[in-house]
Amino acid sequence: MATAGERKSGYADHPDYDVHFEPCPKRLRVVFNGETIADSLNAQYLFETRHIPVYYFPRDDVRMDLLERTDHSTFCPFKSEASYWSVRVGERMAENAVWTYEAPFPEVTEIKDYVAFYWNRMDHWYEEDEEVFVHARDPYKRVDIVQSHRPVQVVLGGETVADTTNACFLYETGLPTRYYIPSADVRQDLLQPSDTSTACPYKGIARYWHAEVGGHRFEDIVWAYPDPVPEATRVKDLMCFFNEQVDAILVDGQEVPRPKTKWSKR
Repeated sequence: MATAGERKSGYADHPDYDVHFEPCPKRLRVVFNGETIADSLNAQYLFETRHIPVYYFPRDDVRMDLLERTDHSTFCPFKSEASYWSVRVGERMAENAVWTYEAPFPEVTEIKDYVAFYWNRMDHWYEEDEEVFVHARDPYKRVDIVQSHRPVQVVLGGETVADTTNACFLYETGLPTRYYIPSADVRQDLLQPSDTSTACPYKGIARYWHAEVGGHRFEDIVWAYPDPVPEATRVKDLMCFFNEQVDAILVDGQEVPRPKTKWSKR
């Protein structure tokens, strides 16, 4: 087996694969156990084929005194070997939470002297003074929310469970159109609150409901954002069903084609 020093980059076999930096104009901060671990006006987005963007921070903007180097390493055929640190603040430690490429391949030398953090091993992330959830927000991704008075019906378990002429249509890059419906136009008698919650960097934290229709339970079939991020306030408290899992969604009386996504169950 080749050693790390003998490993070759994968660009010769994948010439269309892209890894590059772009400047992030925002002030970025990372917080762990009440301590700001990184605070930068000079961070970079790392864009990589088939991956979401990742924030990379100059070492000078990172509290390296709170990091402990470990023996862990990983290898990327497009960036080279990564070295890791754990973050220790007080009694808490985030193991192998930080990585860097100290000897990157020639194609990506720009990433040298920058470090990145595993998002879910830190407590809080901020763009300027607003908290960001789940992962870095892609500057090339759009979320457009448009009011529409076109009739929208949702059919589940053979019953119409929502019927409105006052929906918001949410268009998000790479995802099917979502139809957000006022709660008054949803059959609340069929819904039961769920303990599930999820977070979206572009919309906020969602809560969920199950639906009981015709003796069948549809788990976490509908969600809403009770306190969305400022850019998504138009969907506050509106309810949305998974297009992929209901019997049908009709707009203007015409059935919307069923999308195939990671949330598809049948």
